[in-house]
Order: sequence, then C-alpha cells, then structure tokens
Amino acid sequence: MTAQTAQHPNLALSPIVAGLWRIADWNLDVAQRVRWIEEALALGIHTFDHADIYGDYRAEALFGEALRAAPALRGRMQLVTKCGIRLRSAQRPYRLNHYDTSAAYVRGQVEQSLRKLHTEQLDLVLIHRPDYLMDAAALADTFAALTGEGKVAHWGVSNHTASQFALLHRHHPLATNQVELSPLHLDALDDGTLDQAQQLGLRPMIWSPLGGGRLFCGDDPQALRVRSEMATIAARLGTTIATLAYAWILRHPSRPHPITGTGRIDGLREAVAALDLRLDAEDWYAIWTAGKGHPVP
Repeated sequence: MTAQTAQHPNLALSPIVAGLWRIADWNLDVAQRVRWIEEALALGIHTFDHADIYGDYRAEALFGEALRAAPALRGRMQLVTKCGIRLRSAQRPYRLNHYDTSAAYVRGQVEQSLRKLHTEQLDLVLIHRPDYLMDAAALADTFAALTGEGKVAHWGVSNHTASQFALLHRHHPLATNQVELSPLHLDALDDGTLDQAQQLGLRPMIWSPLGGGRLFCGDDPQALRVRSEMATIAARLGTTIATLAYAWILRHPSRPHPITGTGRIDGLREAVAALDLRLDAEDWYAIWTAGKGHPVP
C-alpha cells in the first residue's frame, strides 16, 4: 500500500495520510494517542501529517509524547511536518501573522519539530505557504544543509502555485505540493498544480478532502447540491459519502494522497475503504458538476 516516485525512491507515503491538525481537540491521553497510532498503522496508514503551528503550536508535542511512550512506533511510520508561518499566539506575540522562510527561522522550526516529535530525522518537511519574500536559492541552501546534517530526508511545499513550485524546484528537488481539493473546492483541477504534479511524476498531497466537514453539514447551495448528488451515488454504490469523497480524489491521475482530519478510527476506515472504490467517469463528473453548479462547457 505504498508508492514511490522516481525522483524520491526512498519516500514511500501511505496512500491515505493521517492529518494531526486537530489532535489537540481530540482530548486523548498519552495511552489513547498510542492506541490511535497503532490502529492507524493497522489500517495501512503509516504517514502522519503535522505542522509546527497546528494546535496553537501544541500538536507535534502531543504526538511526540506518544512516540516517547512507545518509541518502537517511530520505525513504522513517516513523519511529515510544515514550517514557514509565524502565527501569533500568547507564546509568540508577533504584531501580525506573516511568513518567514529565512535560514534561521526554517532551521529553528525544524530543530524544534525534531525535539517535539522525539525523532532524529523528519521524513518530509513542507514550506507551509508561499513566502513572497522567499529567496529560492537561499532557501535551497538551507534545505541542502539540513539534509546533509541528517535532519530532513525530503522537502516539499504546501499551497504553492505551479510557478512558485517550479521556482523552488529549480533550485532543490521537491517531493510534493500539498494542496486543497474536494468536491467543494475545485481550484486545483484548473490552476495547474495537479497538471504539474503529473508532468513531474510527483504525487500531490490533498488537504481538507471532506471540505472541513462542510460536505456533511453545510447549508449553502453548493454544499446542498453536492451532498444530494453524492448521497445518491453513495447509496447506489453501497458506500458512505465520506468514502465516496476520498474515492473522487483518488480517481485523479496525479495519484494524490488524501489527508484525513479525524480522530475517529471509523473515519480512518472510511478513508481506507476508498482505495477499493474506483469511480467511473460519469460519477466523477456528476460530483464535479454538482460542485460547480453547471455542466461541463
């Protein structure tokens, strides 16, 4: 259940990735966090997606406590994290939220992530958002230095446009671009990011595949249209709307890695079930049409 790219043969992310954005809201004690990780691994989910700012800078430490309690788990997983956003908080009273891809900041956040996650190396680090003040050549030097020190195995980006990805990729090989895609958020299908992923043979990671829960409870016209269409298709296929949403993403030829956002093991099972569900083109486009609110041109 793993896949490798020619450019990054040692990076084998699981087809479904477990997202830890909301781990601080799950209210799990250390033993429960260990058990959650073990159950995710048993389902074939062995890639865990973090960011330094998740949970008001607490998420990595919560996960790391579980790894410290059960250190053998580290060898069974890939750890992904992100940096580059300076987020205001009580502990970090910046004047405003802003981006920072300077060498000192990226290095500092990587080393902090290593400490919080109780690991000697991060499998993949992403620049969280495009920094308009990014010096691509200088950032590539930072990547090379941290890789040479054995602190980061692979690098990528998140939420970058195709041109922003190309700029940094020219200076240092990137493994992925993590972008938003769901039946409620279709921009990546048209903005060139998924086209670029196919062109380069680099599988994208997909965040918010369920529209942040709006797919199930949104009462706006788009959410109502999409939910109605997907409920009809899901009933015919004998599956759930959640599994159908993951299958819709997995159907794209860029071979994306959807990222879950749930602490429920049943929610992880619904995501994994999508690996055995392949939509035909008509069902895929029926969901696209509902999301767009109009037929194909």
